[in-house]
Amino acid sequence: MTLSAFDDKTKQPQDDDLAAMLGKTISLWNELKQSIAAKYAPVTAEWGFACKAYGWGLRLKRDKRAILYMTPGKGYFLVSFALGEKAVAAAHQQKLPAAILKIFDDAPKYAEGRGVRFEIRSANDIHHMVRLAEIKMAN
Repeated sequence: MTLSAFDDKTKQPQDDDLAAMLGKTISLWNELKQSIAAKYAPVTAEWGFACKAYGWGLRLKRDKRAILYMTPGKGYFLVSFALGEKAVAAAHQQKLPAAILKIFDDAPKYAEGRGVRFEIRSANDIHHMVRLAEIKMAN
């Protein structure tokens, strides 16, 4: 099974496909995209197909810097970040939930930082993802 609900390399997800797959969480998907675009304009949204194991995902970036990645699932979506050690340390200084900080602490360290994924199902989740994007972009 792929990480994304969309695993056909020949068919990039369209808006109607995305709405059908995400269901009620399409509003959260759009809210996150709009929040990031407003805060870091100009933001480019690019669909990409990394490999069969991951499927299609949407990368939000400013210039050449990736802000976050969004991967659609059935009735939810994932938000992924790669944060450097400065950003991880800054996240610990914020009032983020312990569960979010634990995900960072447990993530393996790579040259580009710590790669983490969060499952998004509620508006509260969006609030935390916007805060993490702020931390990433400030560090």
